Amino acid sequence: MRILAVAVLFAAIALPAAADEPVITLKPGPGLDKVEANCAACHSLDYIQMNSPFLNAGGWNAEVTKMIKAFGAPIGDADAKAIADYLAKNYGT
Repeated sequence: MRILAVAVLFAAIALPAAADEPVITLKPGPGLDKVEANCAACHSLDYIQMNSPFLNAGGWNAEVTKMIKAFGAPIGDADAKAIADYLAKNYGT
């Protein structure tokens, strides 16, 4: 019973914060499904929009590689290429 009460308390605190979270809609295109499935698993997709003024194709490729090698994102080579291509085409400088 005590655990349930604590869980309800935490939910009551967290729900208003989650309600203010904006919905991020990325540009449609090939690879978007891979971006949404892989990138959003670890962080908000607004990082893509925030970084788009600064990254070209090489920069996006480096970011995808960093997420895999440094942060351990479980993304295969084919998906990594599709993600980097999507980001470069739709959010590159």
